[in-house]
Amino acid sequence: MSIAREKYQLWLNNPNFDPVTKEELESISDNSEEIEDRFYQDLAFGTAGLRGVLGAGTNRMNIYTVGRAADGFARYFKERGEDFCKRGLAISYDSRHFSPEFAELVARIFVTYGIRVVLSDELRPTPMLSFAVRHFNCAGGVMITASHNPKMYNGFKAYGEDGGQLGAQDADVVLEKMNERDDFTDIIDSVLPLDEAQKSELWHEMGEEFDLIYNDMLLDLAINPEACKAQKDLAIVYTPLYGTGLKPVMRVLDSLGFENIKVVEEQSKPNGDFPSAPYPNPEVREAMSLGIELAEKENADLLIATDPDADRTGVAVRTKDGDFIVLTGNQIGLLLMEYILSEKSRKGKLPDKSFSVTTVVSTKLTRKIAEYYNTDLTEVLTGFKNIAEQILNRDEQGDEHFQFGFEESIGYLAGTKVRDKDAIVATMLIAEMAAVAAQEEKTLYDNLIDLYAKYGYGAEKTISIERTGMKGAEQIAKAMSSLRANKTKGIGDISISTIKDFQTDEITDLVSGETKPAGIPQSNVLLYELGDDLDWFAVRPSGTEPKIKIYSGFYSKDETEAKDNLEKVSSEIVAHIESLLDS
Repeated sequence: MSIAREKYQLWLNNPNFDPVTKEELESISDNSEEIEDRFYQDLAFGTAGLRGVLGAGTNRMNIYTVGRAADGFARYFKERGEDFCKRGLAISYDSRHFSPEFAELVARIFVTYGIRVVLSDELRPTPMLSFAVRHFNCAGGVMITASHNPKMYNGFKAYGEDGGQLGAQDADVVLEKMNERDDFTDIIDSVLPLDEAQKSELWHEMGEEFDLIYNDMLLDLAINPEACKAQKDLAIVYTPLYGTGLKPVMRVLDSLGFENIKVVEEQSKPNGDFPSAPYPNPEVREAMSLGIELAEKENADLLIATDPDADRTGVAVRTKDGDFIVLTGNQIGLLLMEYILSEKSRKGKLPDKSFSVTTVVSTKLTRKIAEYYNTDLTEVLTGFKNIAEQILNRDEQGDEHFQFGFEESIGYLAGTKVRDKDAIVATMLIAEMAAVAAQEEKTLYDNLIDLYAKYGYGAEKTISIERTGMKGAEQIAKAMSSLRANKTKGIGDISISTIKDFQTDEITDLVSGETKPAGIPQSNVLLYELGDDLDWFAVRPSGTEPKIKIYSGFYSKDETEAKDNLEKVSSEIVAHIESLLDS
């Protein structure tokens, strides 16, 4: 009998699991593949916490796996001491199925352990949770969300006292605590009932007053609020994609004076089924289609979308031909970085020792923008916690000044009081940027063309290859191992100069054949640099989805040349990776 089958039998025969769970387990008794996928591992806990498909099993999101994670996190708090417990935990949740129930369970578990909680009284976005950790002086936070994943997913994101996602060392401690217990039902059975927990002096809620404080913080980050009032009739379409963004986005845009914001009504109310956006990711045109239809109807030049937990921001703009294009994460990031640095520089408000942060798999045109404004740029590993660490170490605890951070996966941040991707501040700045452009009789599409004329054209693409389940995880691991084992052979006819292996901390020079230590942080990433220019590509497994991701960027003053190089090389890389996955 396999380990997965043994775990399945333990759950099936345990009389303490609830009837719904028992019924679900009984329904798969003849499905070996389903049993294997649900029980071959415990749902992995890392710096992004838990994320997985909803359902019964150790490799699923349910009250038992969430309860075990919350129990481990609570015992981590107890180990950190009395101050941690007094400061407590901030908790929020999004519109996904079981998000309110999971959030409430986390709160009950922490109160049972004698730890203060501040629970959101309604669904609120991820960035507001990050802000809440710092505002309420909490020692950590939990956000119940699976971000932009499809409807069958949910997640448990753990935060540290700086408001950033839990660091690797602390996440490992929480995981150790979790592994000390596999009595899933005992954890749930020992928790205080809701009414008793709510009566505790440890139980607190965040409500409308907190919303106004967050809104004031956002308004302090506006650079040209006068342009928003002057362009109050600017037609902008917004969709929250059935998530948490509607209230805070409309609140801040109204505060700035915008009066012509059209909301995609079909996607305005929270709905965990995401009916018209099965994959609620505003990087994807399908998720933006209703918004584009409304923008065309309203003769708007700009559509902004936020994902279910409002940490990611998508943008579509009207071109000179009248068509709408969905901007890439890199294009949005470049527009925002150029806007923030140029406008602050123009106003004399760009301090010395200013810095921006992006990731090793994001556009390299950021280097040119940072150089132009004489500011520093740091490239970190993927994961916004790495950007948050830069803010903590260099701004909050140092004498430098954070200006902007972004990941190519449509995550952006300005300001220092939130330490995760913030689609609300990004939406505010994008709308403001559009208002400033409108004063010059331009659109954001015009701004993008101007940016490429100034710094050169960037042809960039991210391609994801999905392999699900246990077999898929094995295929992805095997492909990464094969790439590492054959680094010196290169990939086809691609002219690779160096390979940075973040997992082994090595740089391999393919011209000389030499390998030397790199002094780079550890992560399962391979970064390939081509020649002496900015051109590059990278390969890494996704940390939150069953995918292997291929990133690439090619740069030239000539748009056609950059695009041709991108298509030629990326198609060769994809073919090579797929051959490794299927070998």
